Amino acid sequence: MTLRIYLSGEIHTDWREQIVAGAEGLDVAFDSPVTDHAASDDCGVAILGAEDQKFWHDHKGAKVNAIRTRKGIEDADIVVVRFGEKYKQWNAAFDAGYAAALGKSIIVLSQPEHQHALKEVHAAALAVAEEPKQVVEILRYVLTGALPG
Repeated sequence: MTLRIYLSGEIHTDWREQIVAGAEGLDVAFDSPVTDHAASDDCGVAILGAEDQKFWHDHKGAKVNAIRTRKGIEDADIVVVRFGEKYKQWNAAFDAGYAAALGKSIIVLSQPEHQHALKEVHAAALAVAEEPKQVVEILRYVLTGALPG
């Protein structure tokens, strides 16, 4: 059984690479948003034309990016949503809500200090992990029934 995993959220660390490397040998396929921050921010105006106001610049980019994000979440069996330490990932919270509305299995990856701020997102998740290796162990268990160690 191949599991399709959508890796959503924070783009400033290598958490995605850690999960992909750790899941080597498992029957999984990964998708994610565009993680090149500049490309993600500027895709709308690069493709559809410049905007004088930053709101419309961002609006175009958000809509173009939403095409990929919606498809990735809709096709996923599991959505992993990472909330990083430095920036507020409002888009990640939106992705988690969209995944929950679609009935997707959600794994949240966040730090203990964000427990209160993410309580509603955590409540919608089937697991809340603190480290990428825990996400890998969840995937391994779901696919094989094997416990860590």
